Amino acid sequence: MANAWGGVFCEFHNHEYGARCCIKGCENPKVHRTQACQQHQQEWSRYSSQHSCHALAEVRRILQQPRELMPWQTALNRVAQPHDQPPVAEEERKKHYFAPSCFYSVETICAPCGVEITWAKFAKAESPTNMLQFFESVYPTEISWPDYVCVDKGCQVLHTCIANGSWDSWQTTTRFIVDSYHYINHWATDYTCRKWCNPAPLNGSAPNLVVVAYDKQDQPYYQCAFNTQACEQLNAWLGRFESILK
Repeated sequence: MANAWGGVFCEFHNHEYGARCCIKGCENPKVHRTQACQQHQQEWSRYSSQHSCHALAEVRRILQQPRELMPWQTALNRVAQPHDQPPVAEEERKKHYFAPSCFYSVETICAPCGVEITWAKFAKAESPTNMLQFFESVYPTEISWPDYVCVDKGCQVLHTCIANGSWDSWQTTTRFIVDSYHYINHWATDYTCRKWCNPAPLNGSAPNLVVVAYDKQDQPYYQCAFNTQACEQLNAWLGRFESILK
């Protein structure tokens, strides 16, 4: 973008589309000091009121869940991308160019100790196919593949891996597991998830994932050998830090 504080297009496309109405497919010129033509002023007014400083208060960003509204707030007219569903079609996702597009998510790969290895931006969706492509770009050779890949959609990644045939290669070195928080929320009837993606199996199939610890009374108990929430916690901390900077 030529202007990160409100611009929508790069310098080249701003020269071509900058004076036009920002409703998709409209060729009419903008009304002065607005982003829409006379015909689409109602859409521009609605967008302006929904994205005012009052509507986008920092308290709302921090405390509320996505699409959660208080009784006094106006519903936002937008199509949200479900976390566990296929990407929303582009024509449904964006009907105007009043503001620059946002990336759907930032994916992070962390070592078991919590140190960040790398990250990537996902433009449209956090799909299993995108995740596999991300993993393959970070670990391009079989010798570099990790023993375990822990991801909130580990079972979906495994399903995709099996369906596209790449599991024939991955299974020689790697096992896809689900982090402990998301695992307890996945369907108990999903046999593949329960059988192969358990982050702490007690049947001896993954002895590196479970260790014996002792409580204050010196009684033994099983616990996860690694913090499977490392990436989630890092992203949460970064999100809070970003809010403070704003």
